[in-house]
Formats: sequence, C-alpha cells, structure tokens
Amino acid sequence: MRFQATKIPGLMLIESQPSGDARGFFARIHSKREFAEHGIRLDADQTSVSYNRKRGTVRGLHYQLRPFVEAKLVCCVAGSAFDAVVDLRRSSPAFGTAFWVELKAAEANMVYVPEGCAHGYQTLVDDTTLLYAISAPYDAASARGVRWNDPALAIPWPEQKAVHLSDRDRSLPLLAELPAEF
Repeated sequence: MRFQATKIPGLMLIESQPSGDARGFFARIHSKREFAEHGIRLDADQTSVSYNRKRGTVRGLHYQLRPFVEAKLVCCVAGSAFDAVVDLRRSSPAFGTAFWVELKAAEANMVYVPEGCAHGYQTLVDDTTLLYAISAPYDAASARGVRWNDPALAIPWPEQKAVHLSDRDRSLPLLAELPAEF
C-alpha cells in the first residue's frame, strides 16, 4: 500500500495497489502493520456499507461527538464518488480546511479520516457503493454535521443543482454556526 499525507493532519490517502489479471483484481484495504507504520491505528467498532442509486447523491458532511467521536477508513467498492473531509478540530492548524479526492472502485483507493473531522461524499455515477470501517458505534444523539455546500468551505462539488439529499443533511448548520466541539 502507498500512504500519502494531506494538508489536514492525520488525513491520509491510501492506494491499495491492486494485483490484477484477466479476471479483475485483488487488493488489501487494511493492514494493521502497514497502517501502524504510518501512524494509523484503526480499531473498527463497526463496518458499514452505503449504496446509492443515483448519481449526484450527497451524504454528509457527518461526524459524531465524544464519547462516540469516530475515525473512518472509506473506500468505494462500486462506481465512484467525490469524497470530502473538513477538519473541525479547533486546535488543528488546518481547522476549517476542506480536502477532497475522487474515490474509484476500479482504483481501490481509500481515505483515512481522523477523529474530529467531518466526512461526506457525492456519487459520480449511478449505483455507487462505499464501504466504511468506523472506530466507534453509531450514536444518534451524538450525530452531527456541517452543511455540504457551505460557501466558507469552497468544496467544488461536481453536481451543484441535481443533488439527491436527505432532509437532515439539507438542514445541517454552516461551519460558522458550529459550537467548539473538538
């Protein structure tokens, strides 16, 4: 695997380096030893899958409060998605910084999202599926988020108008409206 640090401390892009032949490919998406060598300790408490029927579907930007704050390893296992992360840690030099990358099933690339960051994505094709390894269980009372299209974040979402969005995500606050939670 190849690990690439980003402008957000602790956020890593991971290339799994698939091994392929005429049948397709095989790729590792987690190696405890290799992750530890790059400062990542992911003890997954939960593994989740998110299937999205329509191109332009947005989920996020989500995070959880303590004691359910979570780190995530996210990969696309079908289709492709525009993936975005925002640093919400007030003590971080990257507080309020957004980072984005395209995750593609055909490339088996991933993103490791550290605790204290909000995460979301927009599907780029129909029938896109993402797989998450998450360090804490879901807790509805701790679940929070930041509005996906907050102008202050300047995230260049591929689809701005033809968006499929939940009512909850549509009503999330702007970054400037968040209390100091991290």
